[in-house]
Amino acid sequence: IATDCVTKVALTISCDNLLDMDAFSKSDPMCVLRMNTSGPHWYEICRTEKIQNCLNPRFSKSLVLDYYFEVVQKLRFEVYDIDTENCSLEEADFLGQMECTLGQIVSSSKLTKPLVRRDRTPAGSGTITICAEEQTDNRVVAFEAAARKLDKKDFFGKSDPFLEFYKQTETGWQLAHRTEVIKNNLNPTWKPFRISMQSLCGGDVEKLIKVNCAISKNFTRQSSVSIMLEERFSEPDFLLSWLGGCHIFASCWGQIAIDFTGSNGDPKSPRSLHYINPQGYNEYLAAIWAVGNVIQDYDSDKMFPAFGFGAQIPPTWQVSHEFPINFNPANPFCAGVEGVVLAYQQCLPQVKLYGPTNFAPIINHVAHFGRQALQQQTASQYFVLLIITDGVITDMDQTRSAIVNASRLPMSIIIVGVGGADFEAMEFLDGDDGTLRSATGEAALRDIVQFVPFRQFTNAGSAALAQCVLAELPDQMASFFNLFDLKPPSDSCPS
Repeated sequence: IATDCVTKVALTISCDNLLDMDAFSKSDPMCVLRMNTSGPHWYEICRTEKIQNCLNPRFSKSLVLDYYFEVVQKLRFEVYDIDTENCSLEEADFLGQMECTLGQIVSSSKLTKPLVRRDRTPAGSGTITICAEEQTDNRVVAFEAAARKLDKKDFFGKSDPFLEFYKQTETGWQLAHRTEVIKNNLNPTWKPFRISMQSLCGGDVEKLIKVNCAISKNFTRQSSVSIMLEERFSEPDFLLSWLGGCHIFASCWGQIAIDFTGSNGDPKSPRSLHYINPQGYNEYLAAIWAVGNVIQDYDSDKMFPAFGFGAQIPPTWQVSHEFPINFNPANPFCAGVEGVVLAYQQCLPQVKLYGPTNFAPIINHVAHFGRQALQQQTASQYFVLLIITDGVITDMDQTRSAIVNASRLPMSIIIVGVGGADFEAMEFLDGDDGTLRSATGEAALRDIVQFVPFRQFTNAGSAALAQCVLAELPDQMASFFNLFDLKPPSDSCPS
């Protein structure tokens, strides 16, 4: 996988209303993060600290892992009530779990889901909240901390103090670090510790932090301080900061365009690229599933507008180069990848495959939304058009001009070529071997087309296809936002 499509993310976890499994006290929760490799196989990546006697824990330890934009990374968060010093899961009580993909977390300002038991029934009213933050700064701040003359809060002994450091976000204060507890001491000196700059202040060295001094359930003292350092930090890179607030079109994600031209062959014939075999498979469906399963993680409502081109459509049987495959022009959206597949299957017997194969109309359709998005003040909208075609293109000059014009807009075009046709024209549009120019010689401002021949991935699987299809998208998005000096949306991680 290309290194520029990989970034490290830190997941901050909190829970609310956990089950209380202890008879004479509250649960002592800890969260374990597992990743799915294949089938039923899950392996542990990392775990948080244990928090004593708490049903609404805010874990201070962030869980760091590699994020691959173009890969579906399935995660499972398991919460346990820990009863032993060695944090053994075999002797712990299970409090609930939640499964999602890393892409879902990254694309949300925050992700809150209910916890369920292993049999999928609700784990009481328990919920888990996860916030993702890109790790762009590896530097840390070293602290030595002490307190004097703390209030005596315990009736039979002295206080048991600890410190909590909080990061300031737009929605409140987010826990960044918790020190160890020092028993029976009103003048504690804590062990030296370090906090990453990213966790403490997001790299903004003039941002306020908050320090709480607390003892078990009692709050002792709160103060706000400002950390001033001589160093200054570079601005964050692409990926998370933009994805977290960016609507990657489907009204947000990719509009899907399917080739219904006659060169695909009669859908009733097994030789046709549109023929659906008894197992429910053809190359068009395989491409929709492979790419759609990745991109839908970045669409907030998972509603995909899906269009066809190159067919004669009822009731007039005129050729259309931009018709909704659900035959509802007022609402061309399909519910998720499953909705696109169902609409495609129902559309096939209702249209007559014809021609020609024109790309320009559907490219210009998406470009219309891109022009409207140019009014945005932040990097909050980006549009992606997924074209699935057998590769025999007719309007090459018009398509080249449409792509050159679209290169100045917040959009990308992904072309998946199905069948065994000559895809030389598609590779030309990709522009990897040089700058694409219109027929009049106007150069594209940036590379926005990625072409992938489906049959090169027949034996590699859908995950490999999705990785290749989406490989260039992060750089394409970054190039546009940098070109127009558009900044990522403001931090919206929860407190």
